[in-house]
Amino acid sequence: MMIEVLKPGALSSFQDLGRSGYQHQGIPVCGVMDERAHRLACMLVGNGAGEATLEVTLIGPALQFHCPAIIAVCGADLGATLGARALPLARPVAVAAGEQLCFGKRVSGLRAYLAVAGGYALQPVLGSTSTYLRGGFGGAQGRALQKGDWIALRQTQRTAAPAPRARLPLFPGDIQRPPGAPLRIVPGREWAAFAPRARQAMSTQTFRVSPRSDRMGYRLEGPALHLSQPLELASEAVSFGSIQVPPDGLPIVLMADRQTTGGYPRIANLATVDLPLLAQTMAGESLRFEWVTLGQAQRLASAQSAVFNQMEAGHGQH
Repeated sequence: MMIEVLKPGALSSFQDLGRSGYQHQGIPVCGVMDERAHRLACMLVGNGAGEATLEVTLIGPALQFHCPAIIAVCGADLGATLGARALPLARPVAVAAGEQLCFGKRVSGLRAYLAVAGGYALQPVLGSTSTYLRGGFGGAQGRALQKGDWIALRQTQRTAAPAPRARLPLFPGDIQRPPGAPLRIVPGREWAAFAPRARQAMSTQTFRVSPRSDRMGYRLEGPALHLSQPLELASEAVSFGSIQVPPDGLPIVLMADRQTTGGYPRIANLATVDLPLLAQTMAGESLRFEWVTLGQAQRLASAQSAVFNQMEAGHGQH
């Protein structure tokens, strides 16, 4: 039950829902950047949401299956093909032994998620199989895929792709907004310390994702955001979606591989439901923000969790 890596792609790493409970020891959570795409891919092949998917970034790998398998690819459309045919997104597909899964020209998005029925045979580290690239542990040897790697799969009794459900769990439009929609933010802990012009700029100005962005943080180019007066802060815990502003005034949105603590003032926090939209945004693309209340952000997060629960309930019926 093996997959051979013929080409590694730009950055392909195994990720699950993250390594929770160790931030006080300086160990980042990591995990998938787009939780919605990950969970849907897992559900389509009959895996639980806690199983790892292969997170494929922009330029995907070429993989040869040396065993039959059931797969699903969700998230970005990176031109995936199986043999000579195009691979449909968000559908379970049967792969025959000897077939090659390849990714070609990007159509939309940035990150795709490959799930295999039964899951990848990875060794958990601190309760998670997520790859921590900077720390060099988790996933497959603590790094991104390389040419010549072999990926072991767990045994599964399934030999044919299940018929697609008549109705896949759908996220309402106020949860899963289309690409280009404003990203919703709530005021951060130090919001009041920023100059009124900076607070206004967050919702009226356009920012661009810097090429220096990665899984740790998205650096944004645009208007500089300044404090009303100098402020000294002790380092505190940070979360996925915290928007910190360093002394140069250019904000950084902390992402899945974020550090465990930070000392820069936080002007805002990205609403949880819009993290996948940001994760699918490429360097050089523009984005805008929209202020919402904490209550609105919490209601949206609860509605998304309800859809996730629906997925899990459906998975339990297989």
